[in-house]
Amino acid sequence: MNQSLLSIIAFIGGVCLAIQAGFNTQLGVLVKKPILASISTSISGVLFAFVFVMLFSKDIPNIQTAKQVPWYLWFTGGLFSIIGITLYYFTIPKLGISKMISMGLCGQLVFSVVAGHFGWLDLPLEPITLKKMIGVSAMILGIAFINSN
Repeated sequence: MNQSLLSIIAFIGGVCLAIQAGFNTQLGVLVKKPILASISTSISGVLFAFVFVMLFSKDIPNIQTAKQVPWYLWFTGGLFSIIGITLYYFTIPKLGISKMISMGLCGQLVFSVVAGHFGWLDLPLEPITLKKMIGVSAMILGIAFINSN
């Protein structure tokens, strides 16, 4: 796949996450428990993922392959997902969606640049360059503008 198409797909993924955050924030506010909205996201996510695997996956890993995966990799993504999503649903009604999403993206960007530089989480090494620093700085400046009155 070429870079342009991958970039468009990534952009659409971000739009989907913002839409999902908006809907589930409404749910969290109505039930007065953001964690219940996170549970709803997780359960419905499992159901939709299962359908997508059945429709689009050519082969499913066998038991032997699944056993080779360290146990914690089956759970830690879900833990951080629930924490992050619940924090989104908690803060969106207080900050607004544009402020919360901009701050969330800033956290993702800063962490990803540092994690890539050091190869944390077994990620490919991506050294911090002057271009990356300028880009991160521009994003932080943009976030400051978004969050200013």
